Amino acid sequence: MFTKQSRHRQLSPLTVIAGSFLLLIIIGTFLLKLPIATEVPISWVDALFVATSGTTVTGLSVFDPGSTLTLFGEIVLLVLIQCGGLGLMIFAVALLALLRRKIGLKNRIYVQESLGQSTAGGMVKLVIWVLIFVFAFEGAAVILLSLHWIPEYGWNKGFYYSVFHAISAFNNAGFSLFPDNLVQFAGDPVVNIILSMMFIIGGLGFVVVMEIFQKKTFREWSLHTKMMVVGTIILNIVATITLFILEYNNPDTIGNFSIYDKVLASYFQGVTPRTAGFNTIATGEMEDSSLLFTMILMFIGGGTASTASGIKLTTFIVIVLASISFVKGIQEPHLFGRSIRTEVLIRSLAITTVSMFIIFFFIFLLTLTEDIAVLPLAFEVVSSFGTVGLSTGITADLSSIGKVIICIVMFIGRIGPLTLFFLFLKQKRETFKFPYDQVHTG
Repeated sequence: MFTKQSRHRQLSPLTVIAGSFLLLIIIGTFLLKLPIATEVPISWVDALFVATSGTTVTGLSVFDPGSTLTLFGEIVLLVLIQCGGLGLMIFAVALLALLRRKIGLKNRIYVQESLGQSTAGGMVKLVIWVLIFVFAFEGAAVILLSLHWIPEYGWNKGFYYSVFHAISAFNNAGFSLFPDNLVQFAGDPVVNIILSMMFIIGGLGFVVVMEIFQKKTFREWSLHTKMMVVGTIILNIVATITLFILEYNNPDTIGNFSIYDKVLASYFQGVTPRTAGFNTIATGEMEDSSLLFTMILMFIGGGTASTASGIKLTTFIVIVLASISFVKGIQEPHLFGRSIRTEVLIRSLAITTVSMFIIFFFIFLLTLTEDIAVLPLAFEVVSSFGTVGLSTGITADLSSIGKVIICIVMFIGRIGPLTLFFLFLKQKRETFKFPYDQVHTG
């Protein structure tokens, strides 16, 4: 028989990390269900939905947070966003460090998994740097937004709006206190640029940003950092141009805007699917082609060990490089003078395959439980899986079963598709090989 202590020791880092998110969701659900958290009573399912959305930094909501939640409820949501974006283990290690308590190898390994590092060395220093970096960027955004919003909304409301949206943006949550999200700011360059820079930086990944600060030249950067920075720039430019062309004549989105506002709105709507979830145009009024293109962006997502989800940009780049290499007859894909290992390629293929299976499976489930067209349902599932938070407007119309299904998708998207399988399947290393045989493909 196993003792209680031995069973605890057998918990893998992935189990602890997934459990910490689940714990946050449970606590958040109970807090949001309290009478002091909402202006009007909400159901347990709605409380669970918003708590899950906040913890997984998704941004989907079954009600307007600004009018439904009280100040207490909004603060609860904000704490869920901040803790969910960074991870409980990072805060736990930081607290132990502040209390000058010894941080064991187990906690270092938990942080290692949370931040996607290859070794457990230097984790405490990295955690402290991450927290300083996060609060510094959020603080700077609060100051800049306050200078813009305080003259319009007054000291209290202007400052509070700035704090809420800065934290929501950096953590790629997409929650807003305005009833139309950010539609009223479609032509406001200050709001668009500040918030987009926040969620783009948050989506790059803490380790990437740290390396950019420490190593000043492009040549010094690791291959991962080069791929993230260059890939982000290229993808954002392509997304902006594509949406500008697709929505140019749509009177329900940017069709009636000036050229300047069209470019600004196309830019914001092009970068926000990288798991941010804010919107400056009505997502539900976009062309079907734009929705499909946005789904691709949401599926790709942001960077590893960031506040973003999706299959991750580097995963997408690796698969593209491998496909190009195969067509050209190159044995190993390479970029910037560096080859990519076979195990990285296999992992990328596994992540993409598992992710597509999960998405199609839950779309199928929703077609059984909801009387809604397939495209909006598919958009909702991909948005949930990428923890983006964009919606065509069907979230509140989902049945209780449908809402629970979306909660499950958001949770899987935040912890990662492969983590789900690692939690239930025991990994093993084979000490033997079977003989090869011919398999015809393509």
